[in-house]
Amino acid sequence: MSEIGHKNEKIGEVVSTKMQKTIVVVVARRVPHPLYKRIVTKRKKFYAHDEKGDAKLGDVVRIVECRPLSRLKRWTLGSVVRRSAQVAAQPADLDVKV
Repeated sequence: MSEIGHKNEKIGEVVSTKMQKTIVVVVARRVPHPLYKRIVTKRKKFYAHDEKGDAKLGDVVRIVECRPLSRLKRWTLGSVVRRSAQVAAQPADLDVKV
């Protein structure tokens, strides 16, 4: 059976959710250096469409390729693979005067 409409997918970490309906995902990959053959980590940022605002900062998400939605957005949020641990700090812990 052949897969019709198979889209490219990437898994990365959300580094920004400051825009409306848009997240920035960093995808890291490990490749050998062409001359020195040492393994180096390369990172690339992808802008992805998040219609419902499901993804939060630090989440590991799957993004799926789609048609161009804006100048930079060519990906949509497929699913949240793993949620980040949200640690809430109390004002007393930060020595902030309220």
